[in-house]
Amino acid sequence: MTLKEGLRVKLTEDLRLGRVVPAGEAPAEEGAGAGFLALAAGVEGTVERLDEDRPQSQEVREYERLKSLLDDFGHQMPPASRRQLEEQVGSLEPAWTAYRERKLRLTVRVRFDNGFVLDDAPGDLFTAV
Repeated sequence: MTLKEGLRVKLTEDLRLGRVVPAGEAPAEEGAGAGFLALAAGVEGTVERLDEDRPQSQEVREYERLKSLLDDFGHQMPPASRRQLEEQVGSLEPAWTAYRERKLRLTVRVRFDNGFVLDDAPGDLFTAV
């Protein structure tokens, strides 16, 4: 299933969201709190936002920069410079390949019918209604 903005979704499993503490009380205090907040599987809502994220390393960013330089200006470069650039791109190619094979992380913001909003939640917690 592909999630998209505006899609009606249902939570597929129970979620425990954390301890509830009275306002003005430090949340880090041991033993403090009035309980915890949970959302039950089956609660429905609407997707408000999708975020796709695949973090890039410095090597990946450098590969993209050098590859773009090679593609755009390589034909104008002196042969020795072009060869050196091709070697640099080649040495960064394993990092680029690993990046492309890495699973895309999809997070969503869902506004539930009961008024709660869950943000930055993994997309695989939801199914279309």
